[in-house]
Amino acid sequence: MEALTTPAWIARRDAHRRRVDAWVAPHLERRQRGAAHPVEDFLFTYYSQRPAALRRWHPGYGELLTGREAEEYAGLKGYVRVTRGSLAGLTVSDDHVASQQVLLATLLRLLRATAARPPQLGCFGMHEWAMVYRLEQDDVRHATWPLRLGGTGTDEVVEGHRIACSHFDAFRFFTDEARPFNTLRPGRDDRADFEQPGCLHAGMDLYKHAYRLTPMVPSELVTDCFALARDIRVLDMRASPYDLSGLGYSPVRVETPAGKQEYVAAQREFAKRGAPLRSRLVAECERLLDVAGPRC
Repeated sequence: MEALTTPAWIARRDAHRRRVDAWVAPHLERRQRGAAHPVEDFLFTYYSQRPAALRRWHPGYGELLTGREAEEYAGLKGYVRVTRGSLAGLTVSDDHVASQQVLLATLLRLLRATAARPPQLGCFGMHEWAMVYRLEQDDVRHATWPLRLGGTGTDEVVEGHRIACSHFDAFRFFTDEARPFNTLRPGRDDRADFEQPGCLHAGMDLYKHAYRLTPMVPSELVTDCFALARDIRVLDMRASPYDLSGLGYSPVRVETPAGKQEYVAAQREFAKRGAPLRSRLVAECERLLDVAGPRC
């Protein structure tokens, strides 16, 4: 166990808060006035991590928080008060890590399986199009934003493409009429058999995997994953059938050859950015499983 000096961990905590507040504050302001943003709000509404939880900094397992200010962690889930010689403070407990053994082993299997596959870059973001296939404007998820090509034009794009969505949490939102177009059948319980690093949703989900490991992993890793997910969401919606030009987002016209090339280039870069984050999560799971006990 490493004891962090009070100035050292407070500096990390405050830097984390400043970084997160740049994302959280605009979301909370919109929420207060009842406004919604289809891009900027997604990570706060689709995922279960609350803004306040994202804002709270954790050092990760193996770090001892010392000083009077560490009392803010007293009573938080996973923390225990310890005394080691002349050092006293709060840290994430061995018992808490052990209680997360199933989660750690499950995530490790998924992360390793995803990392072992080559990126597949031929989906062209058709999942968003399949989610609105044959729906009336009032029934689509972001009903206040028009479809660029209209309903009929959007349906024709879906019908004219080979769709190969490998991510269950995207596929499950396909309309019933669009499901037969998908060449894959990912399920809730077989994610490790399908997910691959070129998938935008697999990249965004690195944020979910990271915050599910809180407080056992450093918050800097969680926010690095959040930053990637936020950038991926921009591409996800720029390539979607929605017209978001009113928000300043120029479309990636994936229905055209030029748009497909633009999408694939961005998708490839996100896969490269995601790889080291996925490796860091793998390393954390391995480290924590050494504490939690035998792996599933």
